[in-house]
Amino acid sequence: RVYTVERIDGLVSRARKVFDRLRYHNIISRIDDGTVGWPSEAPFDAIVVTAGGPRIPEPLIAQLADPGRLIMPVGDQQVQDLQLVEKRDGTISVTTIEQVRFVDLIGVHGWPN
Repeated sequence: RVYTVERIDGLVSRARKVFDRLRYHNIISRIDDGTVGWPSEAPFDAIVVTAGGPRIPEPLIAQLADPGRLIMPVGDQQVQDLQLVEKRDGTISVTTIEQVRFVDLIGVHGWPN
């Protein structure tokens, strides 16, 4: 299963139509604050954050399986470092991959709306 959290209703509706057309019936979507993740479905083997935030949200790290990987752009609102977070045996390691520029991650653990 794939779980996806989106804060914009119209994007969830459009994505659902694409998923259905492609017969991707294992994707579960909801509208919410993506910075808090989806605790009731955790832990997740992998988490992909497709918006840039000031830091990696603690709730997402907490919801990451062990072992698990999370990738997210982290930095200011202009330029971010694409960071790979790996959790293994209770230890968190962070590797910077390259500089990127993504839309703002809006939410409790991101940028204010």
